[in-house]
Formats: sequence, structure tokens, C-alpha cells
Amino acid sequence: MHSPEPVRLTLESGDAAVGPGPDQRWSTWTSVAKGQRGPQPRPDWLVTADAALDTELGVLKTGKEADVFLVERAVPDDPDRTCLLAAKRYRDPDHRQFHRDSTYTDGRRVRRTRDQRAIEDRRSSWGRAVRATQWADAEFTTLCALWDAGAAVPYPVQVDGTELLMEFVGTVDDDGTPVAAPRLARERPGASLLADWFDELRTAMGMLARLGWVHGDLSPYNVLVHDERLVVIDLPQVVDLVANPFGADLLHRDCRTMCDWFAARGLAVDADELFADVFAQAW
Repeated sequence: MHSPEPVRLTLESGDAAVGPGPDQRWSTWTSVAKGQRGPQPRPDWLVTADAALDTELGVLKTGKEADVFLVERAVPDDPDRTCLLAAKRYRDPDHRQFHRDSTYTDGRRVRRTRDQRAIEDRRSSWGRAVRATQWADAEFTTLCALWDAGAAVPYPVQVDGTELLMEFVGTVDDDGTPVAAPRLARERPGASLLADWFDELRTAMGMLARLGWVHGDLSPYNVLVHDERLVVIDLPQVVDLVANPFGADLLHRDCRTMCDWFAARGLAVDADELFADVFAQAW
């Protein structure tokens, strides 16, 4: 996924007297099922009021399988009840440019047998509809588990069909302008911070492994730097490290990709050692 950085957009609030305006909707928090909302305890910053409006502020980034938009959820005329969210909206299978589904979904099961059968029937309209939501559901489930485990990931707010709402990782300038956290790829840290970041990366990969997963597409472009800490993003293709026959290979690829970045900046790291350390935590 790619976009110019930093992302700077202007905040605007809705007008409750006239209802949702252009690029607005009423908050969808109460309209989704209980199991489609983020884990408790919920962060204090999250707005869950029925009176809140969701205002779309612009595109954060575009990608092969989904686009991410910046959304402000706020109660009109109440400046203390507002938050920024990232809305990741997945395309249906016919409009996605990411066609390696089977590599990542081997060993993955959905909650309902009927939906599993639909996924396997690639010709039916129901199968296409279920596959369209499969990736959003998978990322939401993964984020919830990682958040509960204490991992540095965005808080998963809710999932509704093909839309996943999560915490916006970034800051707001003094003039009210949101600034998205930069990707690790563009950073040039000093030696001490570089070593700290590698330890954070190892910890994050180990948490995934202890849950039985591997990121599967980990790179410096889907790791953010926020307050000099790493935040892992883009987890729809998370792979079952044991049940998926490609699990170990994908983990080794993740290790090589990340170690190449750290080594190019002067840190002595070994991809095989990282792989052995992380893989051992899965058992």
C-alpha cells in the first residue's frame, strides 16, 4: 500500500440540526453486532454515543486489496467527545489486485460452516459476498487478539461487512491538522533507537507466533513509528503458522525482509536467528 506522507487533512464537525451532511453518516457503533465491536476495556478516547457523526476527511492510503480513509467520529457541539479513526474498506474479489488468497487462507476457517462452503464455491454470488468480508473479519479478529495480548497494534474499533474501523495512529497539530504516523521505511534512527526497535519487532513477531500466527507480509512499509515506538499494521493475510503449509516459509520471508532493513542501517542482525527465535515460540 502506498500514499504520500505525512498525511495532513482538515477536521470539520457535522451539524446535528440538519443531520448528516456531505461525507457524513450517523455513527455505526450501535448498528453492528456485539461481537463486531472491539475488546474491552475500551480506550477512554473512543466515542460510542448514538448522537455521534462519522465525517470522512480524506484518503490515508490506497492499496491492492483495500483503501484506508480518515474518519472523525464526534458528537456535534461537544468538543470533548471526538476521536479519529482509520476506516479500511476492502474491495470485492472482482476488484482486488491481490490474488494470492489460497497461499494465506490455507488452514484458516470461518465461524459458520455455511460460510465456509460458500467460500469454497467460487461461482456463487453468496460465495463472492462472503469472500469480500473474509479479509476484514480476519484482520479484525487478529487485531483483537493482539490488542488483548498487549501488542503494539491499532485498537480495532469495529468491523461491518467490508469496512474495518480502527484507531488512527498519528498526531494532531496545534492547528487541528491530523498527521499520520510515518512508516518505518522512511526512518533513519540512531544506533541505540535502531536496536530498541529491533527488540520491539522481535517481541511483536513473538506475540503473533505464540498466538499461532505469522504476519505473512511484514515489511518496513506496514510498520508505523509513533512516539518512537513501532506499531504493526496491515494484518488481513495473517497466516496459521502450523496449519498452513506455507506458514514457516512466510515467517522466514518476514524475518529476511525486516532484517535486511535493519542491516542496511548498520545493525548486526541475522534473519535465521530471528526465525529460530520466533518459530520456537509457536510451540
